[in-house]
Amino acid sequence: MAFEDLNSFFDMGGYGLYVWLSFGASALSLLILWLDSFFSKRTLLTQVLKEQARQARIKVAAEKNNNGETT
Repeated sequence: MAFEDLNSFFDMGGYGLYVWLSFGASALSLLILWLDSFFSKRTLLTQVLKEQARQARIKVAAEKNNNGETT
């Protein structure tokens, strides 16, 4: 679709309000989804690292107990 000037582009033949609101709502939804995924991933990685450290401590403690050592 060809537009004569920038104003007619934003007006979209009288439907500009609906077009730009739906575009903005979609862009905002995608941004929120991306941010949620980013922070969820960061939280999950932190939890995984904590769990790995916990498992390593448990393994060391179990090896000490098997060797008859006291803590």
